[in-house]
Amino acid sequence: MTQQPHYVNKLKRKLAQWISDEYRDLNGNHIQILDQPPSSLEFSRLLHIARPVIIKGFDIPATRKWTNEYLVQKMDDQQISVAITPNGRADAITRGADNELYFVEPQIEQMTIQNLVSKLVGQDAPSDIHYLQSQNGNLYSSDYFTDGNSVSEYEHLREDVPDEVPWCTEALGRRPDAVNLWIGEGKSTTSIHSDPYENIYTVVKGEKRFTLLPPSDGWCLKERFYPHAKFGRSSSSQPLEVIPSTDVPPVRWSSITDPSIPGSLPANIKPLHVCLKRGETLYLPAGWWHYVQQGKEMTIAINWWYDMEMRGVHWVFLNLLRNEEGLYIDSEDRESDPDS
Repeated sequence: MTQQPHYVNKLKRKLAQWISDEYRDLNGNHIQILDQPPSSLEFSRLLHIARPVIIKGFDIPATRKWTNEYLVQKMDDQQISVAITPNGRADAITRGADNELYFVEPQIEQMTIQNLVSKLVGQDAPSDIHYLQSQNGNLYSSDYFTDGNSVSEYEHLREDVPDEVPWCTEALGRRPDAVNLWIGEGKSTTSIHSDPYENIYTVVKGEKRFTLLPPSDGWCLKERFYPHAKFGRSSSSQPLEVIPSTDVPPVRWSSITDPSIPGSLPANIKPLHVCLKRGETLYLPAGWWHYVQQGKEMTIAINWWYDMEMRGVHWVFLNLLRNEEGLYIDSEDRESDPDS
């Protein structure tokens, strides 16, 4: 990326700060809570406003039925894909043995859900951190919605999870692009990022803690292009290490490890904080930045990703806030260490 003149960065920063302040002045710092799911018309209005909303009463069978014993019995010896890291930070910036910073994806290993549950509840406490976090539509993928022929590792659990959210489907006029299952515990975190999806996120067990920033605050998240790597082992008995990739392009990612740490964001940037408990659902609008933690106990969640509406000005505005030739700001701190 070409270094921009100082006066250009200064002008961009003033404009970006004005947008952040203006948005916050107009919208406040509160989270709307609905005591029951909205109608499709009501949700259309929420889509238009594009602010996070906590929704209660969105009842799915999984919330009532999914105990550890039930999951083990239903899944039996079915092999599932589980992400493994030494630090609980999959898809995050990590320093390698060569002292370089990389965007590192987790090691993926196959195991039964009984093995996973044993590791998460401490019966078989491992040194590495395990997190079921595949983001490819592990319950229902785009192929399922296209031709109905997708195969899932969680086929036996599909009867407990609807393949769409009716009021969201009707409001958007389309079915989801993917439905994902997440199972982990407090040692796993999701680094701050944004998605081009309208996200309906339901906690089935435990709790999830979200730190949220609107798209208008993305300028202060110190995005960089990092070389790609994966966690791996030189042999089965060796610990996980960062293994640089040779054929994957650099990944643009925030260098902010935890936006809730004092001093990691400008003083005028005030994140929203949401603690989502069992049976509660979060509507997370497309483009919102989110950092996700979970409670100490085993936590299960399901989310429905819907493609956002690309027509109109919203997508253009989101791109402006992140585009290299738009409001992207070269940081003076180009060697920021996410491990510090």
